[in-house]
Amino acid sequence: MKGMLLVRLIGGLVLLMVLWALAPFGTVPAGYRGVMTTFGSPSTQVLSEGIHFRIPLAQKLNLVNVSIQKGEGDGDAASRDLQTVHTRVALNYHVRPEGAVTVFRDLGNEPGQRIIISAVQEAVKAVTARFTAEELIAKRTDVRDQIVAQLRERLARHGIMVDEFSIVNFNFSRSFNDAIEAKTTAEQLKLKAERDLQRIEVEAKQRVAQARAEAESLAVQRQQVTPELIRLREMENQRMAIEKWDGKLPTVAGGGAVPFINVK
Repeated sequence: MKGMLLVRLIGGLVLLMVLWALAPFGTVPAGYRGVMTTFGSPSTQVLSEGIHFRIPLAQKLNLVNVSIQKGEGDGDAASRDLQTVHTRVALNYHVRPEGAVTVFRDLGNEPGQRIIISAVQEAVKAVTARFTAEELIAKRTDVRDQIVAQLRERLARHGIMVDEFSIVNFNFSRSFNDAIEAKTTAEQLKLKAERDLQRIEVEAKQRVAQARAEAESLAVQRQQVTPELIRLREMENQRMAIEKWDGKLPTVAGGGAVPFINVK
């Protein structure tokens, strides 16, 4: 009894496999394109999303991913001044839907392994060699744009489009990093010295201008001092002295006379 059940189970599985193999249709899901092969030979027609008829046993529906994919990688290169540069990059790309047959036939449906990795490495090395190590840091945007231009030109021939490319990081040798830090410190000290010099010059000019203004003010005052002004000041001083006198004469020892009053 158990043997019969086992035979029936195996028979059912075999039947399902045969039906699946003989299914006269195939499905292309969203984000993919289909390439039909007949006894291994790919068709030139790109099949869109949906259900497609196929000849059982003779034809096979192969799927090609056309959605945006991401890849990251590291590599070493040399700058124009022969500094070793370790670069980490990130690439977003997708297969053009109309290029699905090319990717399937020429790249074995493995664009990442067959062409993208080598293309990125070659482009990074070629562009890095055009710049010095310091320029790679200062002109990072230019470096990225030139790498993207090379990648787009090369990958487009294989039906692949570049969506985004980023330089995640540049790493240099320890000695170069120390040299850059020392140079940055020296430039900061130089800038501070220049600012201090400018401040000192401004303050000196301000002192000269203040001294000049004071000298001009004294010169104007001297020009305005006239004999009439001097007599007026003397009269004001005498008036103020009289206002402060309390009417008492000073006591003079000796003769008892009042020396500054002459009575006739």
